[in-house]
Amino acid sequence: MLQAYRRCLVNQRLSPPSSVSPLKSIYYFSDYQIDHPRHGSTLTSRGAGYIVRKGTGGRSSVSGIVATVFGATGFLGRYVVQQLAKMGSQVLVPFRGSEDSPRHLKLMGDLGQIVPMKYNPRDENSVKAVLAKANVVINLIGRDYETRNYSFEEVHHAMAEQIAVLAREHGGIERLVQLSCLGASSSSPSRMLRAKAAGEESLLREFPEATIMKPAVLIGTEDRILNRWAQFAKKWSFLPLIGDGSAKIQPVYVVDVAAAVVASLKDGGTSKGKIYELGGPEVFTIHELAQLMYDTIREWPRYVKVPFPIARALASPREFLLNKVPVPLPSPQIFNLDEINALTVDTLVSPNALTFDDLGVVPHKLKGYPVEFLMSYRKGGPGYGTTISEKVTGTEI
Repeated sequence: MLQAYRRCLVNQRLSPPSSVSPLKSIYYFSDYQIDHPRHGSTLTSRGAGYIVRKGTGGRSSVSGIVATVFGATGFLGRYVVQQLAKMGSQVLVPFRGSEDSPRHLKLMGDLGQIVPMKYNPRDENSVKAVLAKANVVINLIGRDYETRNYSFEEVHHAMAEQIAVLAREHGGIERLVQLSCLGASSSSPSRMLRAKAAGEESLLREFPEATIMKPAVLIGTEDRILNRWAQFAKKWSFLPLIGDGSAKIQPVYVVDVAAAVVASLKDGGTSKGKIYELGGPEVFTIHELAQLMYDTIREWPRYVKVPFPIARALASPREFLLNKVPVPLPSPQIFNLDEINALTVDTLVSPNALTFDDLGVVPHKLKGYPVEFLMSYRKGGPGYGTTISEKVTGTEI
């Protein structure tokens, strides 16, 4: 009888008030109803605007920014998301892969700050859905090689134009930041850089208040240049130099570029409609950057100089077969035809361009912390070999 009495008391506590209709009473017992009030949004579908800022500026504060970051699951994306979340912004993360694609980003913000949203970049309604609650849009979509499904023109031009058109129609987007590439020009020998330039032009035509960032080659833990070189050098005991390695570039630390993106959102709108060229504080030739890589992994440098015609010949079969075979082809590593064409000219910041200085960001020099991730390639562990500061000479073939 005691157990029956306890069950009666429990049933009385769980019973809904008499004023609640029988249909709504199911919400008291199930957390899986589609219309459950807990899952409803209080934001309008035309953009949240800048809500009241609260807190001291940390992750548990409210910055007033609700940002949709396209390409957030990529190399630069994780650093931009981290910087936004660190200041108390809500970040909407569109992704088109598996549910695990944005998983690593969830840890970068407080509870509810990072919101993954599955979408299809070719479906306009899907893109509108991930823009609906935002007041800031950041487009980081990019790829340095083509696939059977996505061409340079679609990824860098058409998608940028579509985002700009939908952001303008949205009505509540306060800021739009587009990530392009240093050297993007309609006259560039690189198809990717020509597509980037076309994307910039279309985006500014549709959304004139947009801010365009043009970073140089990005260096960081997940980069696609020093990691590839180190892996190739460890596997084959030499590194091919395209041309003679004399092409000049201005590599930049990825964290500095993410800081520049966030700085443009906090400048009171002075960066609207402007183009920034983001290069590191030092100019390297390809040979000098490779030497820095060898110094850091503490290996004897060995190079094979590959003339441009031979490099193009080695890279061309993939481009020729890309849409002619029924299966996906491997991603290019060292011999990427478009990158080879880009190396025929120097890629440096223009003398009169807006730079990090105009955004109040001081970029890091590469030697030291920004390339310390290469220590993982030392065959005897981090303490193996000579120190980075010692000059190591090698042979050239």
